[in-house]
Amino acid sequence: VSDASGCSMIALLHTGAAKFPQNLLSKSRQAVSRLFPAGVLKGFSSIISRKLASHGFGASMAAMSSFPPQRYHYFLVLDFEATCDKPQIHPQEIIEFPILKLNGRTMEIESTFHMYVQPVVHPQLTPFCTELTGIIQGMVDGQPSLQQVLERVDEWMAKEGLLDPSVKSIFVTCGDWDLKVMLPGQCQYLGLPVADYFKQWINLKKAYSFAMGSWPKNGLLDMNKGLNLQHIGRPHSGIDDCKNIANIMKTLAHRGFIFKQTSKPF
Repeated sequence: VSDASGCSMIALLHTGAAKFPQNLLSKSRQAVSRLFPAGVLKGFSSIISRKLASHGFGASMAAMSSFPPQRYHYFLVLDFEATCDKPQIHPQEIIEFPILKLNGRTMEIESTFHMYVQPVVHPQLTPFCTELTGIIQGMVDGQPSLQQVLERVDEWMAKEGLLDPSVKSIFVTCGDWDLKVMLPGQCQYLGLPVADYFKQWINLKKAYSFAMGSWPKNGLLDMNKGLNLQHIGRPHSGIDDCKNIANIMKTLAHRGFIFKQTSKPF
């Protein structure tokens, strides 16, 4: 268990990677303490932490031990904003397409995909839409079409290693509307295929209700209030809503909640 410097033993004791019986663990720590002064142990621990960090494990050792492991390697938090008015216009078109890649071990954000999309059926945003979402006309004019954005999503998924069959990931939305109604409906209207990875997801409202025992009628606002969290950014900004979803998920995970798919197979 120990090399010439004692680093192997110290690494096991400090990371908690070794699942020793409690009495053996205590005796091992005592033995190491007799061999190495406290200052040396602290130094070795610092070295080990830097080594782990250089291999991508730095920030997550404490986090991984603080809540049970999830079923997925990554959660892909998504929240569309779309053209809208009162009364509602048809068809609605996605105008903001954000995704946050959340590490399932640490529940920290690792990568972001964020693009605005130019609507084609109703290219002019309504005052109601701008007031609700904060998206102004100049933010969508000249932006890629939905088809082009979907192609870039696929490129991003590949770059992030999310298309690897051995990597388990799933989308997370605040409700079923984004992936059950909005995306398939617009793709059908435009004659575009829907990628398989968009066909299963976790509805955060359902997950929250399973964890907390109450249904969040007002969505993110109720979930933040129920968990004593500060709301991030402005409501109905797609990227800000994603950050709130990620924050709520992290909080539920730290409380021991295990996220499971809520959508039915297509």
